[in-house]
Order: sequence, then C-alpha cells, then structure tokens
Amino acid sequence: MGNDVKLKVRKNLSKKKDFKELIIIRDTIFWIDFIGEGPNQNAIFARPFNEKDALPQKLTNKNFNIKNKFHGYGGKSYACIDFKNNIYLIWIDQLSKAVWFQIFKEVASNYRSQSKYLDSVQEPRQLSKSIEGNFDSSFVISENNFLYGICEINSRDYLFSLNLKKTKQDIHLIKQFKNFAGDLSSNNSASLLSWIEWDSPYMPWEKNELFFAQIDFDGELKKIKKFSNKLVNVNKNVSFFQPHWISEKLLVCSEDSSGWWNLLFLDASDFESIVIKKKVERNLIEYGSPQWVSGITFFSGTIKNLFCLAKKENNLIVEHYKDLVLVKEFSTHFTAVSDFSVFRKKIVLKGHGSDFFGNLLEIDFTEKVSSNFFEEINIEYIKDYSKPVSFWFKGFEDKCTHSFLYRPLVEKFSKPPLFVRAHSGPTSLFDGSYNAEVQYWTAKGFFVAEVNYGGSSGFGKLYRERLNYKWGIVDSYDCKALTLELIKLDLVDSKKVVIFGNSAGGFTALNCLFDGSIFKAAICKYPVIDLKDMHYNTHRFEKDYLNSLVGDYAKNHDDYINRSPINRINKIKKPILLFHGKKDSVVSYKQTYKIQEISIRNNKYSEAIFFENEGHGFKNIETKEVVIKKSQQFLKNALNI
Repeated sequence: MGNDVKLKVRKNLSKKKDFKELIIIRDTIFWIDFIGEGPNQNAIFARPFNEKDALPQKLTNKNFNIKNKFHGYGGKSYACIDFKNNIYLIWIDQLSKAVWFQIFKEVASNYRSQSKYLDSVQEPRQLSKSIEGNFDSSFVISENNFLYGICEINSRDYLFSLNLKKTKQDIHLIKQFKNFAGDLSSNNSASLLSWIEWDSPYMPWEKNELFFAQIDFDGELKKIKKFSNKLVNVNKNVSFFQPHWISEKLLVCSEDSSGWWNLLFLDASDFESIVIKKKVERNLIEYGSPQWVSGITFFSGTIKNLFCLAKKENNLIVEHYKDLVLVKEFSTHFTAVSDFSVFRKKIVLKGHGSDFFGNLLEIDFTEKVSSNFFEEINIEYIKDYSKPVSFWFKGFEDKCTHSFLYRPLVEKFSKPPLFVRAHSGPTSLFDGSYNAEVQYWTAKGFFVAEVNYGGSSGFGKLYRERLNYKWGIVDSYDCKALTLELIKLDLVDSKKVVIFGNSAGGFTALNCLFDGSIFKAAICKYPVIDLKDMHYNTHRFEKDYLNSLVGDYAKNHDDYINRSPINRINKIKKPILLFHGKKDSVVSYKQTYKIQEISIRNNKYSEAIFFENEGHGFKNIETKEVVIKKSQQFLKNALNI
C-alpha cells in the first residue's frame, strides 16, 4: 500500500473530537469527550446553548473514566438533573467503580464569555462505595435528597438509593428484580417511578413489562403496579420502549402491540387504575429500536412541549406535540440520530446522514421554525461519496427484503467486484449513514451491497421476527438472494464476490460459504463461530438471545451444532480473513484461534489476525488501518484483483 493510499485511509477512519452523550439543561449543553491520548481519559464538558464558538468548560477535572458497562453493552454514562435551582451532574466512574456527583449553578450571562459558564456549588463527591458490578445512568433525585438508580450485581438487577448528603456509602438495595430492568424514570417530584423489566427467555425488544411505583417520605417503595391493558399487552408479547414522564401524572412511552413501536400516553392519576390517555397507531413508523444499550432516546420534553423522533422508511421525522396533540411534523435528511435532548423549547441532537458525519444541531423552538427547517440547515456535505440507494428484493420465502446499494465511484473494472455486507446484531440494521469503509471500497471500484436481512429492525415487528428460530438460515439466504439478483441484473462480476460481517454478521458470512459457489471469499471481524460456546459462555445480557434465534438449547441441540461454522469449517475451501480482539467479552478470540489453522490449511490465502488491546468492536485508528490494509492485500490475492 502506497503512502498516498495510507493517508487516505487515515483520513477516512480518523475520529475527530466529537459531541457524545448530549444533554441540554436550561441554557447549557453538556457532553462527553476524550482528553489526552489514553482511551480511558475523558471528561464532561459544557458550553452555552447555540454559541458554537464558545470555548468548552471542562467540568470533571479529576482523572475519571466515565463509562457505562451496564448489561455488558453500557449506554449513556452520566445524567444532568435540574433540581432545586441547581444542576446536579451525576456520573459513573470505572476507575473507582462508583457513582459520583457534583452540583453547579449557571454563571450570570455577562461572565459567560470567559469560558466559565457554570460555578461549582459543591465539589465532586464520591457517593457510593466501589461495587463489583455495574451502574446504569438512569438516575432519579427525590425531594428529600435521595438518588435512585439501577445496578447490576452478581447477575441480578436491583433498584437502589443513595443519600446525597453522605459520601462513600453502601448502596441501599430497595428492590431485587426478577432478572433484568432498565429505563428508570420519575415525575418531577419523584413521588412516582417507572421502569421496564424482562426475563428469560426474552430480550427486551421481544417482551418486557412496564412497572410503576410509589415512593414514601423515607425513600422506600410504597406500592408497585405492573401496567396491564387488554388493548395493549394482555395475552400478547409486547415491548415497551423508553417510559418518560411529561407531567406529574402523565407518562409517554412506545409499545409494539400494533406491529410497530407507536406512542402510548398513560395517566397515573389513580395509581390503582393506570389508564390509557391516548394511543397513537401509525403503520410503517417506528418510535423505538432494540434496546441493546441503555439511554436510547426517541422522545424528550414535557406535556407543554414534547418532541419525538419517528423512523419512517429510511429517514427520521421530528414531531412536536402540545398537550398530547401533534402540532407540527418536520422531515429531516437524517438517516440516524445518536443523541436527542430537550429542555423547554430548546433541542439538541446529533444527526447522521449518507453524505455527512454526525452534526450537532441546536434549535430554539421559541422562535418560528418552518416545517422545512431541517432541509435548510447548513451542513458540511461530503463531495466525493457513493450515494446509498434503497433496493428491495425477494428474500427468504419470497418475502420483500431491504438493502442499500452503493455503486463504485471509479471504473477500474469492466464489471465491478461485489462487496456484500451483513450487519451485526442481528436485530441491528444498515440505515444508510456515511460509512468510511464502504466509501473506501467504492473508491477502489467495488460495488457494495448492505443487506437488511430478515430480522433487522426499523421495518416493523413481523420483519424483525422473521429470524426467530432461523438464524443462520434466513440471514444467509437473504445475502445469497440479493447477490444472485445483482448478478442477474448484470451489475457485478459474478466471479469476484466477497462477503463481509462483524460479530453476528461474521456468523452469517461464514455460513454463506458452505453452499454453492456464489461467494468467493469472506472477511470477518470477531465472528460468532460456535453457538454452543456462546450459549454457555457469552455475557449475561445476551445469554438468552439464542432462545429466539435458534431455540431452547436442550430441545434444539442439533441446530446449535449444525449451524455453528466451527463444526463445518473443514467444508470451507475458500479464503477467509479473520480479525479478533483479545479483550472480547462477547465472543472469545479463542474460537477464532480454533479455526485459524484449519482455514489456513484449506486455503493458502486465509489468515487470522489478533489485536491485544481490542474488544468486541475495534476502537483504535491504528487497528482500523491494519484491517483495511490487510483486507486489500487479501482481496488482491483471493479475487485476483
């Protein structure tokens, strides 16, 4: 690889300083960013809302590693709460394995030009003792100065409280959940709490329960009530998403009883009889997504001004509700939104698109905002890129299946090689957002196809459930079906087709190599190889996922064996390139070691590369450069390019 190519790779893959975990409180926005060179050095920053040239104020000055490891995949790692005329900043620190907090107040506006926008009312305080477990950041503060949260200890979730007047205290366990819990929230006075729970054999997007609780003056649970309604979840598996209080007695969430995550407004005025205030049903629109990580936000605000995100086909809509009535709908050119926060009529969000990186937007709806506002915003677009085009094809059992196609940016071949991508998850999806690797290959003359195989999210519950008990069958079939369709349309070179996948996508990619001669090679990062090993050894959150993907282990043992690439690797004579991090806690790198020798013996171009300091998902720029460089060398040999 020449130096010029290497520079382009680094430019494509480099990660600039970015706004992560955005929150707005009053006239200040908060976010997390890295400091220094180490991966464990980060801090919480703040600056005035809509003052993009203002210098950030670093709020957490001690050496903290602010990170959420709840349920293995984590999520938002801190909370900002507007409480008693102050701003309470609460975060999870992995160095002390404890909860910390600090109190701030806004500095008078005439001093805000001095890069100090918040004054510390109380210095950082370690609230909890260290625990051998994980905290979630869905914190709640009550009027009598109790902090409530959910933690994970010894493979069980608990509701706990801490006294904000004390330091380094034992966490007070209030309730032991049956298994998993998340999305803790409360009304303004914290007299009412809500959360979701789920248990084996379900994942939270398959079936969960919505609970409410009353809190007494001493901070203990007074009553707990599970929400049940014949119009929603009686005798039906339903997934609730992001319960969020919009007033003292009203809560909004979404639920998928209609087949799509749609809005549900609940009235808790009578705790003994929580009723539906309003139910919104809109087909082909999703107000939610699979809860792999905590803190995903699709709605934010209050009953006076509630803003919602809605996924419609390949775009996101922003909706504005007043007193439960939709007053305005804004179309956007976003394919994804990674952060979304509202305070009164101010919104901050980070939007992603097919031709731009994540952009921070700050919008004040106290001013008149037109319906086409999002179309008119000034975004720095990428000039040279291959535009994703939606392409529907007949997948497994002739069902209509979605994909994105990217045509090559340059013509280097009489007919372009095809690079097929299978996403991880496998409930995830390709949303058409800009991807540096995809653009790299299109710049090399490749035709790239991203397959939203049956089981992907964003297309309704029935689409998501296509993969039930058929993982390793439906996904692989859909990848093959799309490839054959593109060959039939004479768009790609049938002799130069490679399939690529991470994690679950790697499982799909390897299974595609067993039958037929469609795919000539595979490139996999940290692939799932052994379902039996995954059943016994994966982390707690994902352990039960195989119940729906494959079936109960005792009853479907043969399927676990037959669909595992490790048990059929001798049948693959095609070249395979494997990458794996040795700190992977989801899929052990030792599984890749097991097939390394066999795959290399079966094909001289096969190779396995391991990284000492990477986990399940590669973070370092240098690692990503190695992956690109090795992949290019591999394809040059394997496809004779």
